[in-house]
Amino acid sequence: MAPIEVFAPAKINLTLHVTGRRADGYHLLDSLVCFASIGDRLVLSAADALSLEVTGPEGAGLPAGPDNLALRAAACLAGEAGAAMVLEKALPMASGIGGGSADAAAAMRGMLHLRGRVPGDAEAEAALRLGADVPMCLACHPLRARGIGERLEPVTLPQLHAVLANPRCPVATPDIFRTLERRDNPPMPDPLPDLSAPEALLSFLAEMRNDLEAPARAVEPVITEVLSALSALPGCALARMSGSGATCFGLFPGQGGAASAASELRRAHPDWWVADCVLGDASDVARPRAQ
Repeated sequence: MAPIEVFAPAKINLTLHVTGRRADGYHLLDSLVCFASIGDRLVLSAADALSLEVTGPEGAGLPAGPDNLALRAAACLAGEAGAAMVLEKALPMASGIGGGSADAAAAMRGMLHLRGRVPGDAEAEAALRLGADVPMCLACHPLRARGIGERLEPVTLPQLHAVLANPRCPVATPDIFRTLERRDNPPMPDPLPDLSAPEALLSFLAEMRNDLEAPARAVEPVITEVLSALSALPGCALARMSGSGATCFGLFPGQGGAASAASELRRAHPDWWVADCVLGDASDVARPRAQ
C-alpha cells in the first residue's frame, strides 16, 4: 500500500467554561470547539513495526520515543502490524491548541485507514484514555464538549477567519488549573442558540468566557501582551486565549483582514509564532489520503 498522509488540524476552544471538579481531580468543562485550516501532518507507511520520525519547523525537542502521544495512539491500534510514521510539526508544543492530541488522533485515523476501518465507539474510548482532547480531535468538526471531554455534541458553526499568536512560552496545563480560583463557574446555555451565522456566533462568543484565561495570565503575564496586540489589530472583532494557553486567537470579518493583520503582527513581534487561518469544520481535510 502507498504511504498515506493525515492532516492534524489545530483545535481551538472558542469558549472554555470550568463548571466543576470530580472526586478524582478531573475538571468538568463546557467548551465550544472548532478546528483550524493549519496543523501538523503525519505520513504513515505500512511496516512490520511501529516507528516515528519527527520533522518540521516546530519539531525540535519533541521526543519520538514511547512517550510521544502519536506513537502511543498508534500502538493502541497496531495489533500484529506496525507503521513507519513521519510527523511534520507545524504547531508549537504545549500551546493550548491541541497539537499533541491532534497528532494522536491523526495517528489513530491513519492506522485505521491502513486496515480499511474508520473510527467507532471502541476507538473513541481508546482516544479518551490517551487524553481528554483526543476524542474531539478524532472528530475534527465543530462541537460542544462537556464532562472531561467525553460528552461530545456536534454543532453547526460558520467559518471564521482568525489570527493565531503564541509568544513561544510553553504553558503547563496543571499549573493553570492549580491557579484557578473558582471551579464551579456557570456553563454555556443549554440548548445553545442558533450559531450558524457569523454575526450570531461573534455576538454569542462576546458573552462567553475562557475561565482559564485569568489564571494563565497570572502564570505567564506575556499572554496579556498577546491579547492586547491581537485586540489592537485593525478589524479584530474578538481576542481570546485558547485552551490553557499560551496561544491566543483574534477573529476577523474576512480572509484579507486576517492575512494583513497576521503580517502586521509578525513584523511587530518576529519572535512570536503567528498564523492566519480559517476556523470551522476540518473533518474532510483530516481524512487520510494517499500521498
